[in-house]
Amino acid sequence: MPLTNTEIRFYDSNILRLPADKRKEYHAQVDKLISALDKNLKDQTDIKITKVVKAGSFAKHTILRKTNEDPVDVDVVFYISGRNVDHETFSSLSETIHDLLIKIYPTKEVEDFTIQRKAATVEFKASGLSVDIVPVIEDPSRSGYGWQFDKDGSRMETCAPCQIQFVRDRKDKDSDFRTLVRLAKKWRNYSGLKPLKSFVIELIMAHLLDTQGSDGTIEQKFRRFLLYIADSELKETIQFSENIPPFKTFSDPVVILDPVSSENNVASRITEDERTEIVEVAHDAWEAAHFASAENDLEIWKELFGGRFKVEEAA
Repeated sequence: MPLTNTEIRFYDSNILRLPADKRKEYHAQVDKLISALDKNLKDQTDIKITKVVKAGSFAKHTILRKTNEDPVDVDVVFYISGRNVDHETFSSLSETIHDLLIKIYPTKEVEDFTIQRKAATVEFKASGLSVDIVPVIEDPSRSGYGWQFDKDGSRMETCAPCQIQFVRDRKDKDSDFRTLVRLAKKWRNYSGLKPLKSFVIELIMAHLLDTQGSDGTIEQKFRRFLLYIADSELKETIQFSENIPPFKTFSDPVVILDPVSSENNVASRITEDERTEIVEVAHDAWEAAHFASAENDLEIWKELFGGRFKVEEAA
């Protein structure tokens, strides 16, 4: 017997979803960091902050609660004005913010602050929350849009509010959309498929919703996600109604267009070997899920989601 929507929603609410008290705690920590960083940027640099947006899985409500294999991170986008996009680099923006973070938190260890590809990162060890500070040079002609830089010298156009709205629009089409994303992310984490990034999962799930609709149970739609990866082998280009010209041609093994920027392939870092691994793991997972559904075997579902998988309170 397949899992019912009630059973999967129980698992999502009690095991996967970030609890309300933790969301409140993380919001408070992030707001304090934003306030301190905003003040110091104004006082100690010529960087002008026009807007700050909480982004990523936290803002989209697709984040998983923290476990040993499920980290908790929040992306905070700082929109910057008065800077020439042709003259700035990743280093000129992120390292400035990195230095200010150390000044703001002089009692914290320097090791708490790291420079990632696109952000300066601060980790709050007590709560385990990791915050990525993402500087974006705003485009004054397009609200919410701006340019984000990478360590390799490249830059891409982005719109954090638009990406949040994209997920909200799919949630309006299917009330279980975020639950499906969290299920897929938990499966990804338990399977160790690090190259399958959260944004990629969201977009694949959105593509299936757009092309196949919202009919079916949550379990059926999750198995549909696994089957799509296995059958398509991630060789189909995915794009959305939100995508507008200009378009470009990509030679990457996996091509999934960012719905807010048609010139950005969000799956560009997936290598051919990684694509093959993701497809193989998804195929095996689909077979396991199909068998678990037919046999009503919760132990097999645990092979996909881990030992904490449960669909009701213990007797």
